[in-house]
Amino acid sequence: MKKLSIIGLALTVLVILGLTSCKRTLPDYGRTSTVKFSNGWWCNLYQGGSALYAKPAFFSTYNTSAGDSIWVDDLANLWDFKVKAAIDQAGLTFSTKNAQNEYYDIQVTITDGKILPKAGHSITGLATDSIYMKVVFSDDPTTTYEIKGTARTGQEADDY
Repeated sequence: MKKLSIIGLALTVLVILGLTSCKRTLPDYGRTSTVKFSNGWWCNLYQGGSALYAKPAFFSTYNTSAGDSIWVDDLANLWDFKVKAAIDQAGLTFSTKNAQNEYYDIQVTITDGKILPKAGHSITGLATDSIYMKVVFSDDPTTTYEIKGTARTGQEADDY
């Protein structure tokens, strides 16, 4: 009987040690420095205050490897452009001048680019971030376009 008690105690100790030593901790990978700028957006292209498309198109902003700039990418949905833009963390602004387009051979200038936290609303009425910028394309240098939109919420009901 004494032998069974010792074996039972030893097994209990082993189980407790085994459970406590298997604590899983994941490393903290952190975030990129552009987390406040990086998102998917539902945007439209405007000229003279009028939207050029019937409904918003999907647009994206995301980090570059440098961390002091973002990619501004219409994913070939509005004007077919993708350029790097410098960011200002404090003001949540971004801009670029005569940046080389990655989709075809033109230059793109972005001014007044800004992220406006919780300034937009999704289709279903959820408060979401908003994006705004003025854009000039070298293949239409006399026209200044505006791009305006709201952040994608990730909810299917809010997708266009």
